[in-house]
Amino acid sequence: MINVSQVTVRYGELTAVSDVSFTVPPGFVLAVSGPSGAGKSSLLWAIAGAVPVAKGQVEIDGLVITDRPTAAAHGVVLIPQGNGLARVLTARENLSIPLLAERKPSEEVERTIERALAGVGLEESGDHLVEELSGGEQQRVAVARGIAQRGRVILADESTSELDSTNRERVLDLLHEEARRGAAVVIATHDPNVADSADGHAVMDEGHLSWLRRL
Repeated sequence: MINVSQVTVRYGELTAVSDVSFTVPPGFVLAVSGPSGAGKSSLLWAIAGAVPVAKGQVEIDGLVITDRPTAAAHGVVLIPQGNGLARVLTARENLSIPLLAERKPSEEVERTIERALAGVGLEESGDHLVEELSGGEQQRVAVARGIAQRGRVILADESTSELDSTNRERVLDLLHEEARRGAAVVIATHDPNVADSADGHAVMDEGHLSWLRRL
């Protein structure tokens, strides 16, 4: 479960997230929409422990998240906007890094990678360098890397923004499948179709969050 309590995020004098509170239980998908600069990414990064919280706190299943290593060790997976991939590594190597860090057997890692790449329709592209892939393909590799980790929380930041309708639906199906597995999923998006598919929908504007459809 994600519990965000009165969270505020500041960058110097700029308040990116202002006194935001909500809860996302396991098995649910929350879409957070809003214009560029509204604070969506900062909110997801705060939940992931990747940016400091100036006020309030984030809890995952009762554990207070204070930094990114703590969050990652507790199963909080962040699929960042801009994909965050190592461009000089192959798609398969990018997926392997977080899995090997968990000291999983190599055979299990290989099976997980193949399933994840197939899930995003890139089973033939695993040995391609990331820099050789299109923007949409890179975005799908980033989704595959996130899905492969099977986290208890999945935070997807604009993970369908560069995809055509077929691949957008493919990625959405995977994120909803993660929720059916029991993960709490938050998707930051500007796409109304993505927001409509979610169990709940909130809007951010100038750091403030309001609800259109509650969980």
